[in-house]
Amino acid sequence: MVKAGGWLMFPIVACSIIAFAIILERFWALQKKKVIPNHLVATIWHWVKENQLERSKIEEISKQSALGKILATGLNNRHLERERIKESIEEAGRQVVHEMERFLNTLGTVASISPLLGLLGTVIGMIKVFNAITSSGVGNAAPLAGGISQALITTAAGLTVAIIALIFHRYFRGRVDELVVKMEEEAIKMVDVLHNNRSMASLKAGKQETGKAA
Repeated sequence: MVKAGGWLMFPIVACSIIAFAIILERFWALQKKKVIPNHLVATIWHWVKENQLERSKIEEISKQSALGKILATGLNNRHLERERIKESIEEAGRQVVHEMERFLNTLGTVASISPLLGLLGTVIGMIKVFNAITSSGVGNAAPLAGGISQALITTAAGLTVAIIALIFHRYFRGRVDELVVKMEEEAIKMVDVLHNNRSMASLKAGKQETGKAA
């Protein structure tokens, strides 16, 4: 079938291989447990509460997951005001989202060009049909069948690749948006933890100073 479709089947097959590779890679990379590990904020809160938050642990969190990278940025800036912490987290979040959308533009490009390649194959196949009619008339069906077959095969192949690529492109876009919302929720929880811990520390320090003055 590939041979009958002509040379345009090769770029269509190449597009299908690229799309298949991206789909597998994104399924692996966008697993929820890899992006948003369970109980990460609770673990950080325990470290903060027990005064066990060390730089080595922050670096370890940053390397483990996308959410960890965002939270590690907030932890490195925990001495700043609440709004400044949120700004640093948002900046890190934009970088993480860019990484999560990796290869999706390529998948969208495959979805766009595959039907065009199929259409080009259709045009070339019809040109062959008309050339056969011009040279040998309509009495010889073999050249006509070859051109029509090429036109139909390339069109079907291009549309098949495009449909699959488009479906998964939309799916992964929605998946990224869903994960981003959950990461924002977890980041806000951590900011609240840091803010509350700072408020408690300030209140405790104030009571101690009041006691000394008394």
